[in-house]
Amino acid sequence: MSGRVAGKVALITGAGRGQGRNHAVRLAREGADVIAVDVPGAYAEIDYPMATVEDLAETARLVEAEDRRVLPVTADIRNADALRAAVDEAVGQFGRLDVVVANAAVCKLHAWHEVTPQVWSEVVDTTLTGTWNTIAATAPHLIAVGGGSIVAVGSTSALKGTPFFAPYTAAKHGVVGLAKAMANELARHSIRVNTVHPAGVRTALTGGLKRLDELIGTDPSLGPVFMNALPTQWVEPDDVSNAVVYLASDESRYVTGTELKVDAGNTNR
Repeated sequence: MSGRVAGKVALITGAGRGQGRNHAVRLAREGADVIAVDVPGAYAEIDYPMATVEDLAETARLVEAEDRRVLPVTADIRNADALRAAVDEAVGQFGRLDVVVANAAVCKLHAWHEVTPQVWSEVVDTTLTGTWNTIAATAPHLIAVGGGSIVAVGSTSALKGTPFFAPYTAAKHGVVGLAKAMANELARHSIRVNTVHPAGVRTALTGGLKRLDELIGTDPSLGPVFMNALPTQWVEPDDVSNAVVYLASDESRYVTGTELKVDAGNTNR
């Protein structure tokens, strides 16, 4: 068996499609077995389609096509007890866990005065609390094997004050603080914790951004916040997976507490 993460077991949340699916397939291609976690439906306020049971099954099929083992797991990362039970069972089947990719997140495009308590709850409970639940459920398994890598997927909105995404921006900023704190607390167990920060990624989520031009029209001075330095509007899922694989592999064995940007220069402007 060869590959940059050969012999490792990786758990990815939000693996039903989009970035999560891409991370799962890329890690499998590099030699990892995969625990693919997602929850079909279950959101009332998010205006793009959620992953389905069939989507998660397709992720599993694609991982198996890389000749790696895969276990699709239906679990809501907002429910700490249910997630912990699902993780314990899945890791029990594989016998170990080495890599965690806390990828799952949702967002909703709104002016600040349009944000309802339910919108705030759905976005923050998944994007921030769900990331915490994921780390809390998986860290004991990484400790048990003597170390590992946790990669939390952030965003340019984790590093700047992105307008019209207040709950998402708040949650992603929280993910950075959480990752930095856990990088310190888990370092004595040889567990590395890092964040990856893409600019807009071309996935199904981008279908939920149709109002952006309308909202920028209410305050055109905010338009440059969304502009990348390099001549591209989007990065591709593979661009983000490149960073995830690096941080999951032993190539980054002394990299922890860092923020790896894959943002086409967005946060440098």
